[in-house]
Amino acid sequence: MNKPLKVGIVGMGGIGNNHANCYKNDDLAELVAVCDWVKEKADAAAERLGVPAYYTLKDMVNAHPELDIVDVTTSGYENGSWHYVPAMEALDMGKNVLVEKPISNRIEEAREMVDFAASKNLYLGCNLNHYFSEPSERARDIMNKDGIGQQIYCINKVGFDGSSAGYGGKGGPRWNMPYSHAKAFLTHPFSVMRYFCGNVTHIQAFMDKPGVRASAEDLMLSVQSIHMRFENGCIGYLLSQRGDAMFGLGGWWSFELAGTKGTFVIENCVEKLTYYKQGQAPDVYDTGVKDFGATFPKRIHAYLEDLTNGVPREHLRSSGRDALATMEYIFAAIESYENGGALVCPNALPPVHGALGYV
Repeated sequence: MNKPLKVGIVGMGGIGNNHANCYKNDDLAELVAVCDWVKEKADAAAERLGVPAYYTLKDMVNAHPELDIVDVTTSGYENGSWHYVPAMEALDMGKNVLVEKPISNRIEEAREMVDFAASKNLYLGCNLNHYFSEPSERARDIMNKDGIGQQIYCINKVGFDGSSAGYGGKGGPRWNMPYSHAKAFLTHPFSVMRYFCGNVTHIQAFMDKPGVRASAEDLMLSVQSIHMRFENGCIGYLLSQRGDAMFGLGGWWSFELAGTKGTFVIENCVEKLTYYKQGQAPDVYDTGVKDFGATFPKRIHAYLEDLTNGVPREHLRSSGRDALATMEYIFAAIESYENGGALVCPNALPPVHGALGYV
């Protein structure tokens, strides 16, 4: 039987503590240490979890050279600017890394992180957890059994329910930026669309914000409408908004993929899958799961499972390269918006060359 993988976490906010709970409850992991530059956060987490606290990553790794994984759950500008430094430090110290999304809010840093992990022959994963769910697993099984056929279109609606009456203000300086929602959140729908439909070759985007945000001098563009074409010829549409309206059919998270042999729809991420086939009554599967938080232990277990099994790095689920793809699409969408909805081809991903190449 394999020994549990030893894990240290950097960044003990809400997400870091969520990840810590997942590791504590997973037989494939042993949580060894926690770290946060805010002493009170590190100490509180350490006391709750029964592990030592550290205040720098280097101190944590030097004290625990046996660590297999450093989990980076720091935040920063646009929820991603504090990922690069600890992830690169951990990789440089020979540790596999799981990083929160977005992999970075800067595309140059994201590319460098993927490149560096490959050069060090280490696993770099990202918490793109939206397709780690029962409905997604069943949908993939339908695809594997040729239940969709040639893909025709996909539609992803995802965001936050709300209204102008519920507007909570423009947020602090780390968040009140034009593309904060796009960079921090569109990683999720793009990861789901790519998971089911493959690489995106063309993107056209429009963005805006409703009147209540404009009158509050909120800089964030909270509504995105993105049209895309996939390498396999499928056409896609992504609609996202951040609490500016209520979503209708399908709830706050819905994904529909239609093909020449059938169509499936996932509602509310973890809750429901419906499969449609011509001449047959819809096949409905209701998981009974209502808590989106159920995706976190499933995603983290998948990372632990892949490392335990020593899968080739190019087969790592929700890898750094997969996370980089989402950022290439986001930055292509930003470029399209800034050029009046011009058609943009996303930057090509690094090639896959096996264990010693890009992954």
